[in-house]
Amino acid sequence: MHIVFAASECAPWAKTGGLADVISALPKTLVKMGHKVQVFLPYYRQVAKAFDNPAVALPSVTIPFPSYNRFARVLNGGVVDGVQMYFVDLPELFDRESFYATPSGDYPDNAERFGTFCRAVIEATKVLGVPDVFHVHDWQTAMAAVMLRSIYYFDPVFQKVPAVLTIHNAGYQGWFPPRTMETLLLPWDMFTLDKLEQYDKVNFLKGGIVYADAITTVSETYAREIQTPEFGNGLEDTLRRRSGDLFGILNGADYTEWDPAIDRNIAAHYSKDKLEGKRECRRDLLHAFGFEGVSESAAVLGVVSRFATQKGIDFIVDIMDRLMQEDVVLVMLGNGEEYYERLLTEMAERYPNKVRVQVRFDNVMAHKIEAGADIFLMPSRYEPGGLNQIYSLKYGTIPVVRATGGLQDSVDEQPNGGGTGFKFWGYSANAFLEAVQRALETFRDKAAWTSMMQRAMAQDFSWTKPAEEYVRVYERVIQNRL
Repeated sequence: MHIVFAASECAPWAKTGGLADVISALPKTLVKMGHKVQVFLPYYRQVAKAFDNPAVALPSVTIPFPSYNRFARVLNGGVVDGVQMYFVDLPELFDRESFYATPSGDYPDNAERFGTFCRAVIEATKVLGVPDVFHVHDWQTAMAAVMLRSIYYFDPVFQKVPAVLTIHNAGYQGWFPPRTMETLLLPWDMFTLDKLEQYDKVNFLKGGIVYADAITTVSETYAREIQTPEFGNGLEDTLRRRSGDLFGILNGADYTEWDPAIDRNIAAHYSKDKLEGKRECRRDLLHAFGFEGVSESAAVLGVVSRFATQKGIDFIVDIMDRLMQEDVVLVMLGNGEEYYERLLTEMAERYPNKVRVQVRFDNVMAHKIEAGADIFLMPSRYEPGGLNQIYSLKYGTIPVVRATGGLQDSVDEQPNGGGTGFKFWGYSANAFLEAVQRALETFRDKAAWTSMMQRAMAQDFSWTKPAEEYVRVYERVIQNRL
């Protein structure tokens, strides 16, 4: 099977979140299964820094607009882990400081930027190879699914080529003014409530949901959640109408990067059968955050997160004073909303012997926290898939999570300290604190804790099973278009 991925991010070249990790890991797993995969990515300024004069695959792709044309180059990024990488080069649209926005807000031409990218990908495949299926991701490339069923409707090359849309986060939808229809040469009869229009705006993600042959999202629970008003962000009715074509597939973890037995970023290696190295990782983590004299009885709590309400940082702030009465230390790594950055820094100043915060993103430090902490906190308000809880399980760092999305699907709590972690339901700081306290109670029972660590580390969230599920979706939509 020939699969073309179109996405706005892919690690290690362009990353702001979990989408980049998926686009890095899923295609190479599909290649190992015998499929041919090409990945298209915008040639951002950050991507250009990683490549020294890449070869040109296509010198010019014409993208028409109402009163002018744009001309894109397609660059050959080479074959990485069996995956052919291509980059769409449009300097006037993608040679910028950031991917989507400046500190003052989104780029005003994002509709043209990503609409052009979608059309360039479709056009490029006419020369580089028409796939059996397009796999597009989030609002930035959802428009490719729309274009295939409108602009390219009468093109015999694409009539039988389906598109699968994966929603990584329904909170980001790509809303643009009505004139976007004209800018992207889309027929105005698609600007209706049952197609692309929402509150008198063009909604890219909604269009993808309506026109994609199948929709997937990154966990079974999130697939159910986004069909409700609480999590659907206004698209719940549209998603319910497509419920027969909506599939939840839990993200996998790239164990070539996240495995304490081989991790290059941690102080000592360890496994579920040889746990001694984790103690050294804990010492190394405490040293990295400037702690001295932390007793063996104290639990090290870790957080690697965007500092935002969506991630439940408000819960951590709410319970901080009560949490500090426990025998714990807390290390936090991340950045995000200025309000929380400032508030967490103040908390660290208030409790200098128990709380340390690093306001930045540092991949090496993220690995050190996963390996060196005893307990990992993820009280997210919603979490479509989540990866850190899966990494935590592999590292024997027991997660405490809110029972939502991928957190619900990947962490198992059983009575009497069984299972692989701890969960809380509802949206309450008190419920979060009670879950942390259950974890601390189990932590004090070293035999029970060791058993839980080993159960957690035995879990397999590799990409093999999710990739097989995606292949079944691809086969389904291809069959439906025959």
